[in-house]
Amino acid sequence: MPAADCGLLLIRLTFGLLMAGHGSQKLFGILGGHGLTETGKGFASLGYQPGKLFALIGGLSEFLGGLGLALGLFTPLAAAALIGVMISAMASVTAANGFWETDGGVEYNICIAVVALAVAAIGPGKLAVDRFFRWGRGGWPEAAFALGVGGIAAAVSLAL
Repeated sequence: MPAADCGLLLIRLTFGLLMAGHGSQKLFGILGGHGLTETGKGFASLGYQPGKLFALIGGLSEFLGGLGLALGLFTPLAAAALIGVMISAMASVTAANGFWETDGGVEYNICIAVVALAVAAIGPGKLAVDRFFRWGRGGWPEAAFALGVGGIAAAVSLAL
């Protein structure tokens, strides 16, 4: 097994499962999270109305996008979900705090979005469900899809 495929699996599992866990906090109130109702109140305080609906969308994007990335399943779409939610987080929460995460800035969000975009561009590797599909090889179209769909989804959610 090539080291590159094992490395991609490690990246996908690490980022994907961490993001799925982050979404679980919002959706199910596990892993130290507050659950959908409380998270919805937080989203409402940021101007997302109805807050609970946007918390559901954000939580599902993180949860399903993270699982998709971890499994290498519908990788460009999973990457788009993570990119979109990270752009939204940057625009509505972290950008006002500067760059570094220690100040509540965008650093963490950028890292997640870039890793998701890179996996879409490179492809999920041979240790992925997508290896059986054309989009499982990655490439410029897959990266453009992930960035474009994620960006459009973020723009729509921010405009509402």
